[in-house]
Order: sequence, then C-alpha cells, then structure tokens
Amino acid sequence: MTTNRPVFLELWRIHLPVGGVVSILHRVSGVLMVLSVPVFAWLLAQALASPAGFAASAAFLSSPLVRLALLVLAWALLHHLLAGVRYLLIDLGLGVDRPTARRSAWTALTAALVVTLFVAGGMLL
Repeated sequence: MTTNRPVFLELWRIHLPVGGVVSILHRVSGVLMVLSVPVFAWLLAQALASPAGFAASAAFLSSPLVRLALLVLAWALLHHLLAGVRYLLIDLGLGVDRPTARRSAWTALTAALVVTLFVAGGMLL
C-alpha cells in the first residue's frame, strides 16, 4: 500500500514547540541525574571511609572538568524540578490553554538557566 504522506526525517529542521523542548529536556535531565547516582554514591563512600578518601574525593571534585559536570547536573536538577512542577500543575488542570502552557514552558526553561548561572557564580567564589 502506497501512501502520499511526506516523510520528513531531518530532525534538525523539525521545529518543536517550546513545550516539546521542555518535555525532551525533562527526560534528558532525569536520565543525567539517574546516571550520576552511582558516581555520587562511590564518592560518598570514599569520602566517609577515611581522611585520605575524603581528600581524594575533594581533589576529584575540584577538577575543572568535574566542576563543569556538576554545573550541568545542577541545571539538570533545577530543570527537572521546575518542569516537574509545571507538569503537576498541568495535571491539575492549571495552565492547560496554549498561551499559558507556552508561558510556563518558557518560564521553566529560563528560570532553570538563570538559577544555574547563580549556582555557577557560587561555585566560582
């Protein structure tokens, strides 16, 4: 059976609405946080094992690349939290209409980035 539907598989040219972007980033942020749990559990166990383990964990966490990863994880936590609250409100029937949903999606995106920048400033101090 032949269909006349257009096939559009160039993913970089597909323009998702802001709600779709927030949804995808919500999933990505959740996966990042889940994948970081074993690393943080190992670091905590190492830090609690001995003073030398604590020093090794502190040295690991002070690396510039690790600090960048921590900043990405801070964004992931903030975005996941804010987008999750947005979804809970939508589930309650608040902000379901299109203009309010778009506004709340933009708010979740920008608030997560702004607060992450504040966290980055705190990391530099």
